[in-house]
Amino acid sequence: MTVWVDAAAGASGDMLLGALLGAGVPLDVVRAAVDAVAPEPVALEPGTVSRNGFAATRCHVEIPDSEHHRSWRDVRELLGRADLDEDVRDLAVRAFERLAVAEATVHGADPLDVAFHEVGALDAIADVVGVCAGFAWLAAHVGGPVTVSPVAVGSGTVRGAHGSMPVPPPAVAELLRGVPSLAGPGHAESCTPTGAALLTTLADEWGPQPAMTVDRIGVGAGGRDPDTHANVLRILTGSAPAADASPLLVESNIDDLDPRVWPSVISALFAAGASDAWLTPILMKKGRPAHTLSVLTSAAAAPAVREALWRHTSTIGVREVRLAKHTLDREMVAVEVAGQRIAVKLARHRGEVVNAQPEWEDVARAATALGRPANDVLADAIAATRALLR
Repeated sequence: MTVWVDAAAGASGDMLLGALLGAGVPLDVVRAAVDAVAPEPVALEPGTVSRNGFAATRCHVEIPDSEHHRSWRDVRELLGRADLDEDVRDLAVRAFERLAVAEATVHGADPLDVAFHEVGALDAIADVVGVCAGFAWLAAHVGGPVTVSPVAVGSGTVRGAHGSMPVPPPAVAELLRGVPSLAGPGHAESCTPTGAALLTTLADEWGPQPAMTVDRIGVGAGGRDPDTHANVLRILTGSAPAADASPLLVESNIDDLDPRVWPSVISALFAAGASDAWLTPILMKKGRPAHTLSVLTSAAAAPAVREALWRHTSTIGVREVRLAKHTLDREMVAVEVAGQRIAVKLARHRGEVVNAQPEWEDVARAATALGRPANDVLADAIAATRALLR
C-alpha cells in the first residue's frame, strides 16, 4: 500500500485535516486525539465546500476565545501528559519541535522559549495533533510509505506579527530547507508553517505520484478560495503495483582480473542469489583480451549480486537490462542404472515431454561407483528415461 500527498496548491493544517477525513480517516479518531491534548474544549466540524469548482472537505476548528500564547515548553508538557497512542505523540512532538527550531533559527531565540503566536493557539494544536492522529491511522490501516509532492509556497508578501514578510515567510523557508518546493499557482502565502512542519515530519519520500492503484482520494480545503486555482490539498491512498518479476541481466567487461579467481567469483554470485552466471571471452580496446561477466538475477537479489561483484572482482561499474523470460514446466524423476539412482530433469510443453536430461553430478557419481565411463552411464540413463516415459 502507499500514500501520496499532493501539495501542488500548498499546505496547511486544516487542508491536511480535511483531506484525511475525505480519505477515510474516522472523525472519532481525530477528535479523541485532539481532546486528549487540548486544555480547553475544541470542536471539529467537517463540511463540504467548493474550491474553484471542486468539491472538498473543510474541517472547521471551533475554539473558545483565548489570548494565551504557549511556548514549545508548554506544548511539549501538554503532549507529554496527554492520553495518546505513542505513535501519535511521537509524530506530534516531532512536528512541534520542527516548528520551534525553525522559529528559533529565524528569530535567534531558544527553541524552548519560542512563543508561538499561531502554533501555540488551540486551533493549531488541534491541527497538528489531529493530522498526526490521522496519519497514524493511515499507517495502521493502509501502510506503506508516504510520498509528498513538491510543496507550493506561493509568492508576494504576507503580513504577520512582525510586519510585512516575503513569501515564503522565513519560518516556512527554513522548514522546507532541503526538500522540493516551488512558488505554485498562488499569489499569496500557500504553505503555512504548520503545514510545512507536518509535511516534513510525515514524508518518507518526495516526488510525483508513485505507481499505484488508487483506492481513496481525500480533498481538503482551507479558508481561502482564490479564482486562479483550486486551493486544495489531496491525499491519495492505494496499493503499489506488484513487483516486476522479470529477470535482470547484470554485466561487466573485465580485463584485469587474475583468471584463477573466476571460479570463486562465480560461486560468490550464486551464493548471492544469481540464477545463472557465465563468462564470454572478448577483445577490448588496444587489443587487450578480457571477459564479459554476465549474471542473471531477480530484482530482489540484484543488490546482493552487485555487492558480490564489487567485493570479488575488479570492476568499477555494471550495466543492467531487464529481460523477458519464457520457461517450460519442469519436474524431476529418477531412474536406475545398474542399481545406481540418477535424477532426471523433464521439461514439458503443453503437457508433452520435449526434453529429458540426467543430472550430470549423479551420472559422474554412478560412473565412479560402477567403474564405467561416464558417457556409457549417461547413455544408459537416457535409455532408462525413455523407457520410463513410454
